[in-house]
Amino acid sequence: MQPILLSLITYLPLVAALVAFFAPGRPEQQDSTARWVGLWSSLITLGLSVLMWLEFDPAQPGLQFETRLRWMGDYGISYHTGVDGISLVFILLTAFLTPLALGAGWRSVHTQGRQFVAAMLALETALFGLFSAQDMLLFYVFYEATLIPGSLMIGVWGGPKRVWASLQFFLFTFGGSLFMLVGLITMWLQTGTTDIPALMHAGFSQPLQGWLLLAFLLAFGVKLPLFPLHAWLPDAYSEAPTPASAMLSGVLSKTGAYGLLRFGVLMFPDAVRLFAPYVLALGVVAIIYAAFVAFAQTDMKRVIAYSSFSHMGMIAVGLFTLTAEGIDGAIFQMLSHGVVIAALFFCVAAVAWRSETQQIDALGGVARQMPVLALLAMLFTMANVGLPGTGSFVGELLVLMGAVHVSFWVALLAGSTMIMGAVYMLSLYRRVLFGGVKGTVSLLRDLTAAEIAVLAPLAIVTLWMGVHPGSFTRLFDPVIMQAIHGSAANVASAAGHSVLHVAAR
Repeated sequence: MQPILLSLITYLPLVAALVAFFAPGRPEQQDSTARWVGLWSSLITLGLSVLMWLEFDPAQPGLQFETRLRWMGDYGISYHTGVDGISLVFILLTAFLTPLALGAGWRSVHTQGRQFVAAMLALETALFGLFSAQDMLLFYVFYEATLIPGSLMIGVWGGPKRVWASLQFFLFTFGGSLFMLVGLITMWLQTGTTDIPALMHAGFSQPLQGWLLLAFLLAFGVKLPLFPLHAWLPDAYSEAPTPASAMLSGVLSKTGAYGLLRFGVLMFPDAVRLFAPYVLALGVVAIIYAAFVAFAQTDMKRVIAYSSFSHMGMIAVGLFTLTAEGIDGAIFQMLSHGVVIAALFFCVAAVAWRSETQQIDALGGVARQMPVLALLAMLFTMANVGLPGTGSFVGELLVLMGAVHVSFWVALLAGSTMIMGAVYMLSLYRRVLFGGVKGTVSLLRDLTAAEIAVLAPLAIVTLWMGVHPGSFTRLFDPVIMQAIHGSAANVASAAGHSVLHVAAR
């Protein structure tokens, strides 16, 4: 295993972003060159990510493809990267969605094409760096770096309310990350290092764990988002251009859940047990609240946006069940949700671009004009509601298995996402795809070969995850099992010491 492979995957998109941004020629030639540079570089990056997947050893739960360089050694800070099974699956998700998002934006992004490609590739580098960072300060730098291209894509290429949506996204995320910075500095003062593996074994006192976990909950709860930190989400997802909506909902929101897993569930086990009932309650509220709001929407993209929020509540429930099944299910649900929600945004964009509207009431009978889209949209709609045979079903089943260990009522209420999701998603599908043909819908044409090339891989992966989930769970399950068993052993050891101490007295 060559450590340089991870560095190539991380920084190749950044180099391509610079090439795309400074592409020579007239404006039209610059945009065309930038798009091809972005597409080919992202496909090469995807190939390298698959190569890393093939060389990865799932039986080794520790770090692989590790790189450590002296940075600020006197302060216990280094450039430390590496991947375990959890990091790897999110790197694969990012590498998979980026070329598809660039392909989807080929026709829909009309102005400043090279700048858009550069922003998308810069976001890809920031995400790779975030998921592979093994130093807390390095993680913070990459986490903040996602803000810039994300905000620009919403604010420059978004819809009529793009400036307000971009400002909300920036302020919420930046404000939340300040709590992470305070937590980072506190841990550095306590231990003298920002190395994540070292911090995992630092043994913080329980009161300090509580304060640190609260800081990270506020930081990552905004990006997830946790209820009630979600105010930025509907505007950001609906106003962003479709490729950006796919990346925001498909990958960027997962950075919040990833952060809660790394710097909450796995790092502060004592505090997590105290906070778990409250986070489980917030997750259930998010599931139910978002489902009701989604049903009331009149804009297709806002329905998908609130659907995403509801599913992120399910992920929060899975993480804070503190069981191997629940955490495995949350990770699997993140991957499946990333694929399905991106596909749904692409399907909505295909209809909206042709009909020049996203309003549900203005559409009807689209299936008669676009049967291929109707077939693919049905698959992704069924996947979104957790139909057996799709990846979402596996993730939700594992989460509910973990939730049953905690509380029957938590499992029952969390499981309501399947029922309520079916209500608003099938209602959306029926109203747009069936019924009488309205207005200019009769002039619509079915998907082009390029659009099918974007949606077909998403359909294949959706079915693959549902039929053979072990392809992915075998990567991260050893890490989770080791962490859960290690935490249990630590609790048992602490209890034993307490008993001995009482007996000695």
